Amino acid sequence: MKSVIFATLLASASAFAPAPAASRNTQLAALKDDLANVGKAAVVGALAFGLAQEPAQALTKSQLNELSYLQVKGTGLANRCSEVIGEDTITPKSGSKLVDMCIEPKAWAVEEEIGKAGRTEKKFVNSKVMTRQTYTLEGIEGKLDVSGGSIVFSEKEGIDYAPTTVQLPGGERVPFLFTVKDLVAKGSGGAFKPGFQMGGDFSTPSYRTGLFLDPKGRGGTTGYDMAVALPGLQSGEEGDDELFKENNKTFDVTTGRIEMEVNKVNAEESEIGGVFVATQLSDTDMGSKVPKKVLTKGIFYAKVE
Repeated sequence: MKSVIFATLLASASAFAPAPAASRNTQLAALKDDLANVGKAAVVGALAFGLAQEPAQALTKSQLNELSYLQVKGTGLANRCSEVIGEDTITPKSGSKLVDMCIEPKAWAVEEEIGKAGRTEKKFVNSKVMTRQTYTLEGIEGKLDVSGGSIVFSEKEGIDYAPTTVQLPGGERVPFLFTVKDLVAKGSGGAFKPGFQMGGDFSTPSYRTGLFLDPKGRGGTTGYDMAVALPGLQSGEEGDDELFKENNKTFDVTTGRIEMEVNKVNAEESEIGGVFVATQLSDTDMGSKVPKKVLTKGIFYAKVE
């Protein structure tokens, strides 16, 4: 199993490798194209990881609803997705919706350049989450379009983003906005049942907004337009290139992709559950850094309404 996981991540890293670029804008554009054209096979292969098994203390939605606030407080249950029991089939009709969708990450990996025998290659390195238990997406909903024998889910609203930070083994921390904003996921059939797969692209907004000010008071829509303590280096003639990206903040919106596979269906409660693999870019620090590629794996829950 370990060799399968390693091979899958290596294949994913090779698929995501960006072309050389001279400028940050070119690099970012290349990374956007990479994620927009992710091969479905490389991502779906990661669904074979041990994510299908639910935690020993997983609770169903009805069990969670019976708990009071004090029973949930401090336990981490608020950051957990509900378990689904059953292997039924649900055939949605046009006009149906997916509601109460929960997306809970379980593992993270960041693409890094690894040097070995005088050569460097890109690999996904397992990372440790540093964010407290607030990284799960919750309350997501959207409409279901059923036509041509396939299901298409279009995300509309909910708590569909969560600022998250992971740490690499060397200590470097990588912030990113875990999200599924504007997701349009197309399914592999016309009914939710074990083995049903759907996937699609989503938008990843900037980790920070235009109102954010860096340590020197510079921002996207407010604050100083240069580092006040270093006017000689920002004359516009010489030396300005070194600080150009730091002074000119941008709001970068990139594209990510998610693949989901249903493995549990409860027709009586109209619930579905399964696993997912998502790929997206990390924070660009408002344009001053080239983002890294982040791979997120976990479980999801949703209710058909």
